[in-house]
Amino acid sequence: MGFDEAAQGLYLAWKRREIELLEPQPPENFMEYILSLRSLWFWLLSSLIAVTLFTIFLASRPPLVYVRYILGSIFVLYLPGSMLIESLYPRGEDLEPLERLALSIGLSLAVVPLIGLVLNYTPWGIRLTPVSISLAIFTEAMATIALRRKYIYFRLSLEGVR
Repeated sequence: MGFDEAAQGLYLAWKRREIELLEPQPPENFMEYILSLRSLWFWLLSSLIAVTLFTIFLASRPPLVYVRYILGSIFVLYLPGSMLIESLYPRGEDLEPLERLALSIGLSLAVVPLIGLVLNYTPWGIRLTPVSISLAIFTEAMATIALRRKYIYFRLSLEGVR
């Protein structure tokens, strides 16, 4: 039996829940969890939001304006709903990927106008800067809640195995 067959057999046994694969040294507290590979999605999301805000406020010429359109579309149409879904359903097996995608887009289309409605009654109004900052704060807040809930689920799953 070669390495590929052994790896495939191990993967299938894990998928059927016949075996449980554990990390040799799992994170002991929330800070270790934040700095582990399990929270890489959080750091990538934070970087994507920072790059998006950078392009929104500073890109006005043709080479970067197309990046602004793409990142802005993802920032408005996908990320707020995705992080809300991630905070509501922190376990990966709760929803299928297609369900997550559809709910993320649908919730983004519901949340973004609500943020705009709230901003309408503030002194800042509905302009580019307040809307962008509000969406970034909402998305980061939902991501932080999702990160905390994923950590709690991770700790509970470790206690169930031990």
